[in-house]
Amino acid sequence: MRLDSDFYARPAHDVARSLVGCVVRHVETAGQIVETESYHMDEPACHAYAGVTERTHTLFGPPGHAYVYFSYGIHSLLNAVCEEEGVGAAVLIRALEPVDGIEVMRTRRCLERAEDLCSGPGKLTQALEIGLSLNGSSLVDGPIELLERESEPRIVVGERVGITKAAELPWRFCDADSPHVSRPWPAQMRARRAVA
Repeated sequence: MRLDSDFYARPAHDVARSLVGCVVRHVETAGQIVETESYHMDEPACHAYAGVTERTHTLFGPPGHAYVYFSYGIHSLLNAVCEEEGVGAAVLIRALEPVDGIEVMRTRRCLERAEDLCSGPGKLTQALEIGLSLNGSSLVDGPIELLERESEPRIVVGERVGITKAAELPWRFCDADSPHVSRPWPAQMRARRAVA
């Protein structure tokens, strides 16, 4: 079942944790979310920290919409807008485990190994063909579907990666048992894999 607007109208950290295990579907491709990061206007790593601009206005809109932006002018990144309208907050979808349309993903990514197809925010948007044209689209009834999880994963929390500001905040949520989480893995995952 598709997630409704009430799911997103909550604190970004709660939504980020709850999204792990859900499924993202776009046309013929889909993946189960294994990693997310939350962002809030009160901290400098969030685009909303700068206030409402042409780039960030989607972040301040109603919850349950896609915020898609270019990272380094190369990769599209997919975020789910959260909290109440007027508050700039979102969850970055960082990694997926492919579950449908895997051969299509392999063609788009020019890769074979399933673990490499969606193990990063720019990789998964390429695999699912999610681009800037989908910025501002509804996640409740638009072309990108976010579906309820069927079981609750074991989640580990760590510091966000790939940023230089507020990187120490523990706002990264990962499926502890998934090899599809992006590198570097959180310390808890690394320690557990080393023992195994």
